[in-house]
Parts: sequence; C-alpha cells; structure tokens
Amino acid sequence: MKILFMGTPDFAVGALEALIQSEHEVVGVVTQPDKPKGRGKEMQFPPVKECALKYNIPVYQPVRVKTPEGVEMLRSFGADIFVVAAFGQILSKEILDMPKYGCINIHASLLPKYRGAAPIQWAVIDGEKQSGVTIQQMNEGIDTGDILLKAVVDLDPKETGESLYEKLSKTGAELILQVLPMIEAGTVKPEKQDEALSTHAGKLSKALGCIDWKKSAVEIERLIRGLNSWPSAYTSFKGKTLKIWEADVVEENAGEPGSVAEVTKTEIIVNTGEGKLALKTIQLEGKKRMSVKDFLLGYSVEAGEALGN
Repeated sequence: MKILFMGTPDFAVGALEALIQSEHEVVGVVTQPDKPKGRGKEMQFPPVKECALKYNIPVYQPVRVKTPEGVEMLRSFGADIFVVAAFGQILSKEILDMPKYGCINIHASLLPKYRGAAPIQWAVIDGEKQSGVTIQQMNEGIDTGDILLKAVVDLDPKETGESLYEKLSKTGAELILQVLPMIEAGTVKPEKQDEALSTHAGKLSKALGCIDWKKSAVEIERLIRGLNSWPSAYTSFKGKTLKIWEADVVEENAGEPGSVAEVTKTEIIVNTGEGKLALKTIQLEGKKRMSVKDFLLGYSVEAGEALGN
C-alpha cells in the first residue's frame, strides 16, 4: 500500500521506521512545524521529520492541516491509507474520507480507556496493571473510532512514563505491520467502542507535578513514576524546587504530611497523608540529578524539616 504517515514525537518514529522497512511504500510524512528549543532558541526538527529525512521521504509541516492548501497537499500524495501516530492536530472529515482505506491511528492505550493526549503517563499515575496499543479507524471524534486491533502490555511494578512510552512505541510498530495486510485483504473486523467504559487522559502540565503531601505515599510514588521523564514530580526544599525522580513506599504510620520523618545514609523518608515515602533519587534546582546518598554529602537534611509550600 501507499502510505502517508502523520506523526510528530519519538513515539511515532518506531512505526515510521517499521513501515519504511516493510513492503509498503511511505510516499510522504506530515508532521508539526519545527519549534525553537533550549536557551539559544534554535529551531529543532520533530523526531519524525528527522527520521523521514534520513530516508529521503518528502516532509510536509502545516501549521493547520485542515486548510484548503493543506487538504490539497495531502491529496497530492495519492496515498491508499493515512497512518497517524501522535500527530498533534485534529483531522477534518474531508481528510478522514480522502484515502481509499481511510485514516488509522496508533493509540497508546487499550481503548476506550484513556482517550486523549497523555494515555501513557496516566496509566502509570492511576496504578494500572496493564496498558497497550490500539489501532483504530479514525472518525471525527477524539479516539472514538472502531477498534481494528489491540495488543496488551503488562506494566512493571516500577514502570515509569518513559519506560512505558518506549514499550508502547515498539508495540505500535509491530501492530501496524500486522493490521495493514488485514485491512487490504478485507479480513479485519472493526469493533465498536463501549462508551460506558471510556475514560479521558488529559494533557500533562508542569503544575500536575507539584506534590501534595496530604495524598498517600502510594499515590505520590505513582505520580513520580508517571511524570518521569516529563514534566517530573517536584516539591520545594528551603526555598528551592526539588524534583523527585525515584522513591519507595514505606507502609508505616505517618506524621505531619511533608515533614521529614527520618534521614538515613541513602534515603530521606517523608511523611505523607498515608504512609511514608523514601526518596531515593532527587534533583535540587540548578543541580544535576543524583542519589540521595550523594546529595547528603553536600546538604544537611534533618528530621522535622518540611518539604513543600
């Protein structure tokens, strides 16, 4: 099949690479515009664009793909199907109906659960034991189209947003190669989504990472893992932001939430609303990420001191 690929971040690169290496023909790639990044504000290519250029595949970067000019550009590729993976723009009905086999989306959850922008991170934050990838036939809703194929992925006890991101990217690449021959042969059996089971995974924000120490140690530890590596979970310590990258739950009765219960050579143990949290890897504002053991070589932390505002 002739495929027009639409995607932007690292998550989509695995699927694009798989399609390029397959018997199918990737006739073009559509991705978001370049963005300035870092202190120097140098323009940076989206990961999908970097991949496409490596293989000399034409790249189109519309600010809004739904404009008349954008629609005509998409039509000019003459693709049989559009494969979408974390593209970042909503497609109009005109675009959805354009290719022979329509548009299919690689979504990083077991639909209808976790529709929306950040299904990977929310699965970790919510304490799910399983996640996965769904290939769905796109319609005008947000992740509401018929399910074509699913794959389940188990979460490790210490799964992070970043590690699950990598797992599901690989799974998505495998699944897209399985479903395309089924679509072309007409053997795929679309399944309607059960609206009663749908949940929403909203966008991540930096504010989401601010730790509320009144919550339980279990909830906070999941937040830390889910927001690793972005936007990260954080608190404050002596007037500075303190990011927390790794922690363990300690099942004990806790004192005042946010207060330091104990300091060992390798851990700072903090009281929460329920249980305690043993901080293992942290990063003080302006410093590198480091183990608590290394942090304590240069900073004094004592029982009774408070974290948070």
